[in-house]
Formats: sequence, C-alpha cells, structure tokens
Amino acid sequence: MKREMNLEMESANIDGMNGLERGLKRVGDVVGAILLLILLSPVFLYIYLRQKLSVKGPAIYSQERIGKGGKTFLIYKFRTMVVDAEKDGTPLLEQADDPRLTEFGKSLRKCHLDELPQIWNVLKGDMSFVGYRPERKYFIDQIMIHNPDYQLLYKTAPGITSMAAIKNGYTDTMEKMLVRLDMDLEYLRNRSLMLDWKIIFQTLFNF
Repeated sequence: MKREMNLEMESANIDGMNGLERGLKRVGDVVGAILLLILLSPVFLYIYLRQKLSVKGPAIYSQERIGKGGKTFLIYKFRTMVVDAEKDGTPLLEQADDPRLTEFGKSLRKCHLDELPQIWNVLKGDMSFVGYRPERKYFIDQIMIHNPDYQLLYKTAPGITSMAAIKNGYTDTMEKMLVRLDMDLEYLRNRSLMLDWKIIFQTLFNF
C-alpha cells in the first residue's frame, strides 16, 4: 500500500513540463511531422521500392507497443528483418548485429532509416519526436518485476529518440532495459523544450 501511495505521489509531480510547454511540444511535433513527411517523401519512396524489389514480404511492418496511458498502439517501421523473424511467436530482443537482418535491412538499421515511418506515429499523436522508446507488453511485464516505476512513463507519449537511445544503445539485455528506464525517468523529471532540442541535435550528430 505504501509503495502504491508513493507511486501516486511521484506520478503527480514527476513531469518537468508544465501545461503550456506540453502544448507547444505537441504543436512542434505536428508541424515537424508534416514538414518531414513532405521533405522526405522521395526517401520514403526509394526505400519502399527498394524493399519491394529486393526482399519478400511487406516493406513496412507494424507492431503493438504500449504508449501514453498504458494504451496499445501500432508502431510503424521499414522492415529490416526476414518475414519469420519470430516464427515461434516468442518476442525476441533486437541486437545491433542481429542475424535476422536482411542485407538492405542492415543498411537501414545502420542509418536508423527504418524508424522513418514513425513520423506518421508522431503526426497521429501516438508518439512524440522525443520521449522514452515504447516497448512491447511482453518485455514491460519483465521490467516491472524489477522496477514498477516503469508505469510512471505512461504519463507521456513515447518518442522516436531519447537520451537513453543515444547513450545506452540497443537494449538487448534486461540490465540495459533497467538502465534505459532510469534514464527515461530522469528525462521525464527534468524535461523541457530546450532539453528536447538538445536531444534532437545529439541524435542527428550520432547518425
């Protein structure tokens, strides 16, 4: 009971942004998403056609993730793996040099171009440009066993990039997942529009 009360109190005060900043952040997400979808449309077309011509299966795939309010949404990516990457139905963590990657998928992953369809998620409001990386329920349940504070992240929308994504790399172990959670909670407590811009610029320079 005491643990639940502490979580409720922390949840009420954890967000570093006020209402005005959250509103401006959303406006920036919408404007930025529209501009990027227009400017990057030739890149989208090239990747889509290259995928269709070089590998079997859909060029874009969707996967259920958990976002704001603990609600499920579909995240979109350019497919980088073989179609039956999880053929036995058991969720597997992605790795930097995953053997399930296709040759073109390796190139997309190296430049993070597989994440481009998530701009549509930003426009829809499922995600923001900056925020914690959304995870699958299967892995969230495991994380919650070690640290139930994960549920505090549900106060905000997940993002395409974050400080944890820049510094922690691929989260291919539970240890990295817990480090990522600590970094995401730290971001949430201290987030601001200025910090978001800093993370965006660092992401661009780390491509």
